[in-house]
Amino acid sequence: MDTFSNIRFKKDTAQRFQTFSRRYFKTHTETLQTMLDFFIYNEISPKESFGPNGRTIANLIKKRFNAMVAMLKNMEKHGVLPTKAMLELLFESSPQKKQGQAPLLMAGKKFDPDRDRFLKKVEEAIAMEKDFTNIKRDFGELRTDFLNLLNRVELVKGSFGRPRLQLDMSQEDFQKLKIKIEKQ
Repeated sequence: MDTFSNIRFKKDTAQRFQTFSRRYFKTHTETLQTMLDFFIYNEISPKESFGPNGRTIANLIKKRFNAMVAMLKNMEKHGVLPTKAMLELLFESSPQKKQGQAPLLMAGKKFDPDRDRFLKKVEEAIAMEKDFTNIKRDFGELRTDFLNLLNRVELVKGSFGRPRLQLDMSQEDFQKLKIKIEKQ
């Protein structure tokens, strides 16, 4: 049978420990053993700072994601294509290491877009958006040229035979339009 020993704690510390212990473990002994095992197994000191925790990293990711969404919405609204510098600025800034703090999770890692699937997908989406914008612009120009051409077509009724369509355009203008369409 196990024997017990008394340890003296300040009252508020003992109350905090009892509350914590009741929440996660059946006994105070089990709680203390688990805590000690954690520090010994991971070879860390309870006085060490772990740097950014899960919440701060999640908030950082949310802020960056929101900034990216805002930038993409702005590009959609104004039709402005992003520059490489804009994208690098978005993903470049990271939390700064404070003096005496444990190393940050992202410290020492180089930015490598080939390994980062998310960045690769963003780049592909931007390229697709650029292609779509170019196609949309070219379609608008072609539509305008076609409507101008249709406006120059007139219905001519002859005295004999069926009515026919006639293009009222100089040969030079027609050749310019033909060359422009062939280049596209």
